[in-house]
Amino acid sequence: METRQDAVDTFDSFRQFIGLERDVFVLSLAMFAFSLSFQMTGRYIPEYLRVLGSGATVVGLYGSVGNLIGALYPYPGGALSDRLGSRLSLTLFGTLSSAGFLLWFVAPEVPPVTLAGVSLDPWIWIFVGLFLTQAWKSFGLGATFAIVKQSVPPERLAMGFASTEIFRRIGFLLGPLIAAALLAVTANFVDGFQYVLVVAAAFGIVATIAQHFLYDADEDSIGKSFEGFAQLRDDLQSLPETLRPLLIADTLIRFANGMVYVFFVIVVTDFLKVGFTGFGVSLRPDAFFGILLGVEMVVALLTKLPVSKLAERTGLKPVVGLGFSVYAIFPVLLIFAPRNQWVLVALFAFSGLRFAGLPAHKALIVGPAERNAGGRVTGAYYLIRNTVVIPSAALGGWLYANDPTVAFSVASLVGIAGVGYFALRGKEFEAYASGA
Repeated sequence: METRQDAVDTFDSFRQFIGLERDVFVLSLAMFAFSLSFQMTGRYIPEYLRVLGSGATVVGLYGSVGNLIGALYPYPGGALSDRLGSRLSLTLFGTLSSAGFLLWFVAPEVPPVTLAGVSLDPWIWIFVGLFLTQAWKSFGLGATFAIVKQSVPPERLAMGFASTEIFRRIGFLLGPLIAAALLAVTANFVDGFQYVLVVAAAFGIVATIAQHFLYDADEDSIGKSFEGFAQLRDDLQSLPETLRPLLIADTLIRFANGMVYVFFVIVVTDFLKVGFTGFGVSLRPDAFFGILLGVEMVVALLTKLPVSKLAERTGLKPVVGLGFSVYAIFPVLLIFAPRNQWVLVALFAFSGLRFAGLPAHKALIVGPAERNAGGRVTGAYYLIRNTVVIPSAALGGWLYANDPTVAFSVASLVGIAGVGYFALRGKEFEAYASGA
């Protein structure tokens, strides 16, 4: 007869197999909730801006501000998590993110503000809210990497990250579907999206409370205190050699993606104007976009663990290269797509393959770092990458305002250059080299 202890041991073995140690499991649940909130809202904000009266240039500027936040937040967030521990850091970041969703909700109702003789339209509050909503995602980046690194053996980092990614991508799957449902039953986009924002804030609040009380802070590995810009300089200079070619290639890929990412929803809703009709339903283009994101995430979920397991045999580099390739060619495929609903379904399914390489990519970033410096190494890496990527969306917005096809074509060319560089110069992580 199986005892309670036997059942626990069996469950523990299963958790270890897929990389879900206790802290990683709690982190995964929080990732699920916040990913649900981010994916319900973030992918629709460019359309929110457009409907509120903003042009392509403002949408591009919004993307670049997001890139700026992505560059500024991870390093201090990583240093703070190494110093204070992951639980307190993520609780603070989660609270700020939830407040940001609520600010986005009230933004259309805020009257124009005159500052130094310049009238600021309601869309300016979308920008302010962005600084808050990105707190958990960007400030907490180093903390989330550090939790996985301290909980999973080096040779199983890709599987550990795959475990968190599975929960995260389930949120990415359900979020757009919830958004699509709310948009489909409301008369117009703004009303529907405000319901979406309320739901997103509720998930954020619940996740923040849950991670604070469920996370075991006794397992936190606390590093040294932040020593200012001297430490930042040292961390940048001491990035492991393995990261240098990865960083260059990743920066090119992300610059390319950043040029057009904020316009994906606008291409579907305004450029192609493709909705969905079939199976007894008829959806506006904005609701159909949520379905497309859901299709993308189904493919991501189905491929995440098998590809991460494959990386243990082939090495990390081929898997990372696969993801980079999909990033690079998707923009040009999308902008030249025919106005056909099933073609778009197929394209977004293909786009889902880019996520298959993310666990291997994360393992390649954090794997070479010393145990108590995982947060800082991750933060330094993303600081460099995201700083270079800052102007990408503004450049893309300027090109899109003149010719959307040129903007997306140039983006793919830049991405292909990154893929080529990584193929020639990319390095393998030592712990995976024996399997390659």
